[in-house]
Amino acid sequence: MSRIFWDTNLFIYLFENYGPLSQATAALRKKMLTRGDQLLTSTLALGELLVKPMEQGNSQLCTKYEAALATASIMLPFDVKAAKIYASLRSDRALRAPDAIHLACAASGGVDLFVTNDARLQGKQLQGIQFIVSLDRVPI
Repeated sequence: MSRIFWDTNLFIYLFENYGPLSQATAALRKKMLTRGDQLLTSTLALGELLVKPMEQGNSQLCTKYEAALATASIMLPFDVKAAKIYASLRSDRALRAPDAIHLACAASGGVDLFVTNDARLQGKQLQGIQFIVSLDRVPI
């Protein structure tokens, strides 16, 4: 069993139609369920997912997204431990604040794999995260 953190973009691929990216994400989730892997994300991912439905006044979709994340994943909070990791990450000004929050939450939670399609994050080294990879390079 592995602890696998998903960046927000993977949930968007899973919930919306992005063709091959959606198919790859669904296949990854199926593999994770078969293997008994834990799906983790940050509470920020929920906030990011809710932006578009809230802008559109779609409260039903907001409820659907919230329920899906609450039942399918462990949402890691941005707590004191994550805040300290975040502060050290932000010394790299090229790293955007939301990305640093996701990375800090994942590192704080101790994950085996951080999956993102954000090329700026792939391959970074961070204590608490064994590997940061793109969707097409997930080693499971």
